Amino acid sequence: MADRIFAAITLLVVVAYGWAAFMLIKAPFQYDPLGPESWPRILSVIAGLCCLWIIFKPDVAHFDITHNALVRITLMVLLLIGYAYLFEHLGFILATAGFCIGAAYLLGAKPVSALIFGVATGIIGYVVGAKLLALNLPAGIFKGLF
Repeated sequence: MADRIFAAITLLVVVAYGWAAFMLIKAPFQYDPLGPESWPRILSVIAGLCCLWIIFKPDVAHFDITHNALVRITLMVLLLIGYAYLFEHLGFILATAGFCIGAAYLLGAKPVSALIFGVATGIIGYVVGAKLLALNLPAGIFKGLF
């Protein structure tokens, strides 16, 4: 029953997001075949269908969230909020590295492994995104170096 309640609450958020995606997002030009308006619309439709599936499917197993899991979920949400805030200020490399280090550690990686994963993801992600795909990623404090 808890999963259905969560899906119903999430569906309300998805409906608001979908309304914004279909009614508010208007791009003055399109630079890819689907355009920048399509992805939020597709995401809202798929998320809405997933929520409806969870609401109407029969329960097959009891689902219980432990205190430890709630703490980890809360920490992951805080990491995502921090990543979104720091993305422009610190730049892609540092913000992504910090997020990936924290996420890997929360998911059970040893500190050294999490550090290696985060730094590699930040640097490789920037090189692939900014240099190979020509995406406009913020360089942050590394402006001019890359």
